[in-house]
Amino acid sequence: MATLTTIGNELYTGERSVPVVQKRKLWFLIAGAVLVLLALGTVLRGGFVFGIEFTGGSEFRVSGVADTSDGPALDAVASVVPDADARATGLGPEALRVQTDEVTDEQAGEIRTALAEAYGVETGDVAFSFIGPSWGADVTTQALRALVVFLVLVSIVMAVYFRTWKMSLAALASLAFDMLVTAGIYGIVGFEVTPAAVIGFLTILGYSLYDTVVVFDKVRENTAPGSSGTFLGQINLAVNQTIVRSINTSIVAVLPIASILFIGAFLMGAGTLRDIALALFIGTIVGTWSSIFVAAPVYAALRKGDEIKAESALPKRERGAVV
Repeated sequence: MATLTTIGNELYTGERSVPVVQKRKLWFLIAGAVLVLLALGTVLRGGFVFGIEFTGGSEFRVSGVADTSDGPALDAVASVVPDADARATGLGPEALRVQTDEVTDEQAGEIRTALAEAYGVETGDVAFSFIGPSWGADVTTQALRALVVFLVLVSIVMAVYFRTWKMSLAALASLAFDMLVTAGIYGIVGFEVTPAAVIGFLTILGYSLYDTVVVFDKVRENTAPGSSGTFLGQINLAVNQTIVRSINTSIVAVLPIASILFIGAFLMGAGTLRDIALALFIGTIVGTWSSIFVAAPVYAALRKGDEIKAESALPKRERGAVV
C-alpha cells in the first residue's frame, strides 16, 4: 500500500499524475455548478442574514443562565412586542444574546424584565444596548475599498513578478471563486454576516493568494525557456509537484483555525472570534481547492497552444524570462 510520502514523490517525479490541466473543462464545469447551486440556495433561502451591526436594532445579553435555548427568549420578546423580528444565540455555556428590531426604552425595560423571569436571573444580569446601522455601513465601505486596492496591487505585483498578465488573471479568477463560494456557503447555511466575518473574508484572500503563488512559482520554473515537454504538460507537472504541499499546508492552517472556532463558539462564547474563525475555516479549505483546480486550469486555458521557447532562440537579454 502506497504511503502519502511515496505518492508525493511519484507525483513530483512524474511517475504518477493527476490530470488537472487535461481535465480543466471538468473542473470549470464543477466550479460553475457549485457557484450556481450556492447562488440559487442563497436566493431560495431569502438572501444573506446580516448582523445587527448592518441592519441596526436592539441587543440584550443575558448572563448566568443555566439554559441557553432560544425558546424562552423568543417568547419573552413576543410577550412585549408581538411583531418583533427576534433571534437568540448562545454565547458559551452561560450566556445568551438576543437581537430584535429597534424598540423604545420602555419596551426595552419590559423585555429585560421578561428575559430575567424567563431564565431565572436578576434584571441586572440582562444588559441592553442599541446599535445603529451606520457603523456597519462604514465597515462595509472601508472593506470594499480595501478589496479593490488589494486586487489592483495583487494584479500588478504578480504581473511584474511572473512577467505575464495571464497569471494575474488566473490568480484573480481563483480569488473571486474563493470569495463567492465562501459567501455562498454563508448564504445557503444562514450563517450571520457580521463585520468580523467580512474581515475574515478579506483575510482568506491572503492565504489563497499564497497557495496560488506557490503553484505558479513551480509553473514558472517548469516552463522556463529551454525546458522540455509541452506547455500544458509542464503546468500539470507543476500542479502535481505542489499538490501534496498545498494539502499539507491547508491541514496545518485549518487545525488551529478549527481550535479557535471551537474555543470561540463553544467555550468562551466570543462572537467575534467565532465569526472570523468561521470565515477563515471555510475560506482556507476553498482556497486550497481553487489554487489547484481553478487557478492552474485557467492559466492553462490562457496558454493553450503556446510552446515553450528554446533558450537558444531567445536574445541573450531575454533568456531566463517567462513570457
